Amino acid sequence: MNVEELLEQYAADQREFSGLNLSGVNLPGVNLSRSTFAQANFNAAKLTNSDFSNSSCEYAKFHGAKLTLSDFSHANLQHADLSHAELTRADFSAGDLRSANLSYADLRDAKLRGSNLNAANLSRADLRYANLISATLQGANLTNSELSSTDLSGADLRWAELRQATLNRANLQGANLRGANLRWADLSGANLRWADLTGAKLSGANLTGADLSHAILLDATLVHVDLSRSNLAHVDWAGADLSGSNLTGAKLYAVSPFGVKTAGATCRWIDLSQNGDQSQIYQFISENLSEYFHESPPIVELVIDDRLSSDAHCALAVAYQQLARQKNAIVPPQIEVHKRRTILRFALDRDEDLFSTAFIAILPFTDAKVAQSNLLHLLKSVPLQEIDDSIGIQAFQVLVTVLSDSIQKIDRSKLVQAIPTAIQKIRFFQAPTRLMLSNSAQRSLAIYENPLFGKRRIQYSPEAELPFLNQPISFVLPSQSEVIEFLQGFQARR
Repeated sequence: MNVEELLEQYAADQREFSGLNLSGVNLPGVNLSRSTFAQANFNAAKLTNSDFSNSSCEYAKFHGAKLTLSDFSHANLQHADLSHAELTRADFSAGDLRSANLSYADLRDAKLRGSNLNAANLSRADLRYANLISATLQGANLTNSELSSTDLSGADLRWAELRQATLNRANLQGANLRGANLRWADLSGANLRWADLTGAKLSGANLTGADLSHAILLDATLVHVDLSRSNLAHVDWAGADLSGSNLTGAKLYAVSPFGVKTAGATCRWIDLSQNGDQSQIYQFISENLSEYFHESPPIVELVIDDRLSSDAHCALAVAYQQLARQKNAIVPPQIEVHKRRTILRFALDRDEDLFSTAFIAILPFTDAKVAQSNLLHLLKSVPLQEIDDSIGIQAFQVLVTVLSDSIQKIDRSKLVQAIPTAIQKIRFFQAPTRLMLSNSAQRSLAIYENPLFGKRRIQYSPEAELPFLNQPISFVLPSQSEVIEFLQGFQARR
């Protein structure tokens, strides 16, 4: 079928053109919208400024075709072959290009807003200045693609292959890049605000001057990444691997220094100011970044010798909610429930908050008074006058004084009144507990363990076959040297 016959049939309301061979044809400015071109051959065809909107072109071949300024909005191009095609400023908005082959295609200034490009092959494609807002590119292959200044805001790029892609100055604000492969990609100056990069692979990537504020980088791999002068304010990066990276000049306002790996990373200074104006600078004294960053956050671990029931869970939430309202007295815990035991972990941003958090966390439980008494005793037992000056006696004295004061200022009676009295009747809160602190230097300090912890179900009697189970063993407080060593861990990052 030649061009004239095609246009005559279209004018006569014919819309079915599947399997048609139109290779090399010249169809500039034609209107073939709402037609079916399944398995049609458009190789090397010139379709400049043509209208194929709402058409179905499944398995069609466009190899080397020129579709400049053409309208393919809402078109179905599943499995279509557009490799080496020229798609400059073409409109693919809301089109379906799943599994399409667009390798080496020229998509500069193309409109792909809301398009579905799941598993599409866009390797080495040129997408500079393309509009891909809210496009679906889940699992798409964009290896070595040119995407500089492309608008990919809100795009779904989960598990997409973006190795060595050029994304400098690209707009990826709010994009979903979970599990995406961005190894050796150029993201310099890119906008990644609020982007989800959970588990993303960014090893060797260039993120110089990129804006990652409010982004999620949980468990992301950023080995040997250049993050110099990048904006990481409010980033959540727990579990991220920054080994060998460059963080010099990065903006890190409201970012936890804990939970990240920084072995071999380099950093001369970081900007901790709220507005990123360098009014608050942290200057690194040594090449060891562990003076500021730590892989493990400070943790208060409270173990309850009972399973968390539904009623207890609700009561615990209410109790901690009431405590949190008292000047943000406590952070929400991570809860780990086992058959006969429940573990509450409070991950903190500062070692200095360990003692006060533990003091408040134990409040809803029967063991609270004894555990709190232990906390106070341990701090008061530190013999400051006998400490070797080599550890920095003056700073150490200030630390101990601050910790003691922070607990002394806690109005225990007011906090207890905030907890509903009905909670006391629930068995879970009467169970034996164990309270443990771990600082950012991975040193631990046992605060309390109920003598019946792990033993309350054992029936004790003089005739017991196992003599060592006859009587519960009382908890022994840590020694002064253990307390001092634990507190020294606070100093390690000062």
